[in-house]
Amino acid sequence: MLHDTLTDTPIGSHEKSSVLVEHFVDAPRKEIDNVPDEPIFEDSSTVEDAPIVSRSSPPLQQRSIAVDRTRRQPKPVRRLIEECNIAYALSVAKRLKKPIRCKWIFKRKEGISPSEEVRYKARLVAKGYSQIPGIDYNDVFSPVVKHGSIRTLFSIVAMHDYELEQLDVKTAFLHGELEEDIYIDQPEGFVVPGKEDLVCRLKKSLYGLKQSPRQWYKRFDSFMISQGFKRSDYDSCVYLKTVKGSTIYLLLYVDDMLIAAKDKNEIAKLKAQLNSKFEMKDLGAAKKILGMEIIRDRHDGKLYLSQKGYIKRVLHRFNMHEAKPVSTPLAAHFRLSSTMCPQSDKDVEYMSKVPYSKLLFTPDLSHALSVVSRYMANPGKEHWKAVQWIFRYLRGTANACLQFGNSKSGLVGYVDSDYAGDLDKRRSLTGYVFTIGGCAVSWKASLQATVALSTTEAEYMAISKHAKKLQSAICLTKDQMFYERTKHIDVRYHYIRGVIAQGDIKVRKISTHGNPADMMTKPVPANKFELCSSIIVYDILPCFRIN
Repeated sequence: MLHDTLTDTPIGSHEKSSVLVEHFVDAPRKEIDNVPDEPIFEDSSTVEDAPIVSRSSPPLQQRSIAVDRTRRQPKPVRRLIEECNIAYALSVAKRLKKPIRCKWIFKRKEGISPSEEVRYKARLVAKGYSQIPGIDYNDVFSPVVKHGSIRTLFSIVAMHDYELEQLDVKTAFLHGELEEDIYIDQPEGFVVPGKEDLVCRLKKSLYGLKQSPRQWYKRFDSFMISQGFKRSDYDSCVYLKTVKGSTIYLLLYVDDMLIAAKDKNEIAKLKAQLNSKFEMKDLGAAKKILGMEIIRDRHDGKLYLSQKGYIKRVLHRFNMHEAKPVSTPLAAHFRLSSTMCPQSDKDVEYMSKVPYSKLLFTPDLSHALSVVSRYMANPGKEHWKAVQWIFRYLRGTANACLQFGNSKSGLVGYVDSDYAGDLDKRRSLTGYVFTIGGCAVSWKASLQATVALSTTEAEYMAISKHAKKLQSAICLTKDQMFYERTKHIDVRYHYIRGVIAQGDIKVRKISTHGNPADMMTKPVPANKFELCSSIIVYDILPCFRIN
């Protein structure tokens, strides 16, 4: 149940998604037989008196669920009652189950642009933490599109001048078909007088249930396959369809969609198909996705991806918005280890007051975040100083953008590895970055799973895991010249030889000065850091001024 309290328009009133509750059934403590179907709400007088809302409470709550008998009902409430008479009916419980409690969640949703009005929403959410595994739910995993897939699409869009549009599914989880019998308490504000001991049986999935994301994805996936789309083998939330020699792309992140195609008419057809099955909100040309701002310069054939707004919010939260900027994400003097973790109760109490925030992830921050994230469970003062250093770097690079469409070159990958750089377990750190059209689309910096006994082994493990290159590892993949020194390397890392033999990838040595992955394995000087960033086209630009 989600309704827009600014426009008085109920969200989820579509026939396919409005059936939130199938029927009321007797509470688990007893069972009733042969109860005839009947409307739950006949008029406004049958609805429970709304709770008294003080003047200090936000008008959002009053307009969302409050029903005053002395005045005309708000339109969202009237529409919900109309839906109840169609969707709800008294029935007999199939079996006894404990009902799940529910609550109303109120949200203030900012507009994408400053000119767009703020929307206030109310959503009924089940308290899924009380669900019992094996009884109330089984499988819960649900995929979302990978960030690398999103950036790859942006690169394709920029290089080929595709149309890029965005849609949102209204009350997406209400479309999922439940496979179990789930009961919830009657929602606050919609309790039927005289039938307070009854509970609701859900026909559709509801926000808060553990299986809701999975059930929504299964419903959407089956629909896309029925429309002739093919699911990607590498990303379950990427759908493709070829029409007249041109490809249509659809990417799904829960209820957010990106659609790209050369022909705008094909996008319009797909939107119509989606709207026939689900209630959609057409957002037009893509402007923002997952907190990232999308700016297009079609005249120059470029697309920019910025997180300036998110960076500003993070800096203000940590009171670092006026900090002195620095030129690199992590200075060389930070030699962090677990010995710096709090050793006394006083230190633990001090560090517990440090607020938490999920940092954005960009290629220039890969190494720094990989290092500090190892101590998230028990951070010490030195670890916090390193995080503050990262904030200072963000303070000076808030306008940095990923730039897509700089060239039409294909997929190029860079990989690098240090040797035993981890002070705690002496594992090596691997960093890689993939580019399409010269712009980074995928990157990572992480510790290797096992301890390497030499630089050659560390580099070989890196190239095997990330299908890339380094000097001694290149020689190793081409012949057996290092057999005696490397026969101890785990067999699983030797698959790279077969990949090269098949011609799937080409491996060659590049200079350290031309390898952007170098900044992902260790702190580097400012001039080297700027060079690495420029290679993957991550530069400081006033992107917010681009039309």
